[in-house]
Parts: sequence; C-alpha cells; structure tokens
Amino acid sequence: WGSNMFAVLKSLFSNNDKDKPVFLIVGLGNPGDKYKGNRHNIGFMVADEIASDHGFSPFRKKFQGQLSEGRLGGQKAAILKPETYMNESGSSVGAAVKFFKIEPENIIVFFDELDLAPGKMRVRLGGGNAGHNGLKSLQQHLGTADFKRVRIGIGHPGDKKRVSGYVLSDFYKEDQIWVEKMLPA
Repeated sequence: WGSNMFAVLKSLFSNNDKDKPVFLIVGLGNPGDKYKGNRHNIGFMVADEIASDHGFSPFRKKFQGQLSEGRLGGQKAAILKPETYMNESGSSVGAAVKFFKIEPENIIVFFDELDLAPGKMRVRLGGGNAGHNGLKSLQQHLGTADFKRVRIGIGHPGDKKRVSGYVLSDFYKEDQIWVEKMLPA
C-alpha cells in the first residue's frame, strides 16, 4: 500500500507552475457522529488522515463544510469535508472552488465505491457518476466532470435493495483491518 499510494498522491500533486491556486482535496461523507464510521464516510476518513499525517491546520467551518490548509509536495493545498450531506456536496465544493479559483484538474475527490472490492482503489480524471449522489452533486455545481477521482472500494452488499442501508452503516469489525491499513497509506 504505502509506496503505491504515495506515488499516486505525488502524481496528483505534480504541478510545475508555483503560482497556480491551491489544490483542493475533497473527502465526501455525511456530517455528524451518527455517520462517522459509515462506509459512505470513507472520504472523510481519508481527508482526516491526510490532514493529520501532513500537519495541516485544524479543520474550521468554511464553505458549508470543514476546511483545513497545508502543503503537500511543496504545493499549497486545502482539504474540504462538505457538511451539506452527500447529496448536496457540490454546493460546498463549488463555493470553495469559486473562492480559491481552482481549475477542475486541481480538484481531487475521495469517495466510497460499491463496485470495487473492499480496500481497492482506482484513480482517474473525469468520467461518469455511476449513480453516486455525491458525484452527481459535484458535477451539477461545478458544471464539469473533469476533476480527479479516487474511488475507494467498500464492496457491495449483493442486493441492490440493501445498498442504502449498507453504505449508511458502519464498517464490519473484520473490515477495520483493511481500513486501518489503507488510511495511513
């Protein structure tokens, strides 16, 4: 995990133009203690881990979310955890993008992915939303799908009728093993 994840993050933050605006890292999730350990909140968990591991400022309320600032790879970056709930994440992200004047390719979004095995990760620029309401909201508010996406597999419950309850429930005890290994990586 460690060296591969570092290489992926390093490539996401490579930017030779030092005058470019801040990179925006977005962790998708739902606010509040009720959702803290939910599968749907893996994006928040990653955002917290990056901020902690890289000495970012404490999170503070801004843009209808929680914002932290710091540096990654010598580049200024901000981490945003929208508090508008998953389905309205775009309003929070859109406000931050407008304020910082961030280009879509400098936005990196971490989110849960049902169609990936637990702990697997895929990175891509742009694409569809595959029914993910957080991505739908981002695309609507940003007017583009051309942002970087880091899909983190949470697995599928096996039955489409169980999806909502599955993503809005906490990880199983056995899942904690891969979650605890993945987050610091």
